[in-house]
Formats: sequence, structure tokens, C-alpha cells
Amino acid sequence: MDQRPVPVFPDGIPDGDTVVYGPDIADEGALRLLGGVEGRRILELGVGTGRNAVALARQGAKVIAVDTDAARIDRARALADRHDVKVEFHHTDPAELAFIRADTVDLVLSVHSSANVPDTDRLFRQAHRVLRTEAPFVLSIPHPAWNLIDARSADSLRITHSWFDTTPRDGGSWQPSVHPVTFSDLFGGLYRAGFRMEVVLEPEPVTSGPRSPWWNEAMRMLPATLVVRARKLGL
Repeated sequence: MDQRPVPVFPDGIPDGDTVVYGPDIADEGALRLLGGVEGRRILELGVGTGRNAVALARQGAKVIAVDTDAARIDRARALADRHDVKVEFHHTDPAELAFIRADTVDLVLSVHSSANVPDTDRLFRQAHRVLRTEAPFVLSIPHPAWNLIDARSADSLRITHSWFDTTPRDGGSWQPSVHPVTFSDLFGGLYRAGFRMEVVLEPEPVTSGPRSPWWNEAMRMLPATLVVRARKLGL
């Protein structure tokens, strides 16, 4: 398992009171994909830096957060302690959710973490199982177009990978390991799992404020993040 340090924002610990979907794009305050979260049972697949789980808990949500990396769990737990909020953390594979009963979760959130999962179909089926009927699944992934380039190279806008190449690759400081998907992979997987697509966004970078450690000038020309909201279909 990759145990490299997780990048953080310039102050050393990621912080904020709203959910973010990717580096240098609009956050939940602008995109409004989640709705009111107070009192809702929310599952986050992949804690990342811990910011989103803590932000949701600060707004009154009952948050369960899972991640395969113990170091990320520890960092997120420290952030929750810093803000004196309760988050239920589990060190486990996001596609292994047997400890959560079916139809008991009001919202599933996955920010860039599904890109680290080899079998996204399985992850989508697990998200569908735990969600209540008509509850939303909000996820973001590295945009398929972004996966065509090597953002770390001097010529970052040069295409270096085939659209059809889904071989796992090193994501650098942003992602430890990326499993590229096409639009048909993503939308087909959600449909097969029993989700109805509602929102598909390809956000441009924000024009003001400090840049994140993940900023790359190529983001001005290509969308780096794809954001989707799907909803669990009823029977």
C-alpha cells in the first residue's frame, strides 16, 4: 500500500467549513449539490485530507468516513479533534462496507477517491446498497481529459496517454495511483448499479484566491475534475 505523505494546504492542515470537490474549482458553497446536511447520515468514501468529513460534521451531519490508508485516517481524526467534532472513521476498503446496513445512509460522497479503486463497479454497487431509495451519490474524479496529459512535464498540454488506455498510473502528489476511466465507463457503471444521473459538471478553475498545492497552469485549458451527482433509483 502506498504510504507517501498526503499533500496539505499551505497552513499545514486543510481546513474550511464547506465541502470541496477538487483543487482550484468551486466548492459546495457555489455548486450546491448536497442540500442541507444537518442531521443526515453521510458516508464519505476516502477521507483524503479530512477536510470534507470535518466540514460536514461541523454542519451537524452524522459522518462515517472510510479510507484504506491509516495515515490519512490519523490526519483526518486529528483535524476532527482540532474542531471538536465527532466523525466515525473506519480503516477499510471503500468497496468493503459490510459493517453498514442497507438503506441506512442519506448521502454518499466520494471526492477523487474512486479513482484509486480498481473495481469501480463494485464500489458503486456498495454505495447503492447502503443508500436509502432516492438518496444522492455525489462524486468527483480526475477528468478523463486530464488523464490524457502528464501535468508534471514541461510540456503539460501535450497528449501522452491514449483515451482508451485504462492502465493504472502514478498520480504524483495529487493521487498515489490513478485508474483512468472514460465517460462510458463511469456512466455505465453508475447505471448498472441502479443510479439515475442528475448533474454532470466540468468546473473551470476559480479566478480568485490563493492557488492550492495541486495547481497547474494546464488547468486553464483542460478541466481537471469531473463532478457528478447521481440518485439511487427506487424499485
